[in-house]
Amino acid sequence: MYYTYVLLSSKDREWYTGAASDLRGRLREHEQGKAISTRFRRPLHLIYYEACLDKADAYHREIYLKTGRGKRYLRQRLRTWRAQSTPVAA
Repeated sequence: MYYTYVLLSSKDREWYTGAASDLRGRLREHEQGKAISTRFRRPLHLIYYEACLDKADAYHREIYLKTGRGKRYLRQRLRTWRAQSTPVAA
């Protein structure tokens, strides 16, 4: 399995979107500051993920979720969660 995921930074309230074959391992890397892209944005919280059967599908999905349409999709999917939590920037 391959995963596309979205993390929320508690520091700047921004989302980070990524893809990985080992979701738990990748989350550990983010939490430990080993991922350069999120090192200074910790702590991070997993707020969304999708499982894909194919590596290419997971990475294409990551690219899509980073587009304007993809961000709108995520805001729509997370609408209930966002209403219950503090305001989130996308």
